[in-house]
Amino acid sequence: MNQIYRSVQGIGRRKTSIAKVNLQVGSGEIWINKKRASNYLQENPASLLAIQTPLQLFNLQTSYDTIIEVKGGGITGQTSAIQLGLARALYKLENSYKDVLREKNLLTRDSRIKERKKYGLKKARKAPQFSKR
Repeated sequence: MNQIYRSVQGIGRRKTSIAKVNLQVGSGEIWINKKRASNYLQENPASLLAIQTPLQLFNLQTSYDTIIEVKGGGITGQTSAIQLGLARALYKLENSYKDVLREKNLLTRDSRIKERKKYGLKKARKAPQFSKR
């Protein structure tokens, strides 16, 4: 591994969430918006597991501290944005991780966002009820 870097940054996006992830050599703590990850994610085990997945692939949970700044969206979108940002930071840290991250689909941005509402419709696609008479 490249020990040249003091910290590595990765940016992840999902829906309307943007996460800036900093990886630093440390003891394995995860901080999101200056709160512990478990507190920020409301003790949700699925979200915590999703965030730790990129680190668990390479057994780096106790090697790096993760400091995350995230804004926009809800918990699900933020979790996915953090996961992508963390995977990108790991890829910057060590290029040989790319194949494994790509194989697990962690370097692919999920570009699905909410479709805008169109005029004459109630929502993006829902039309008012048709009346024949």
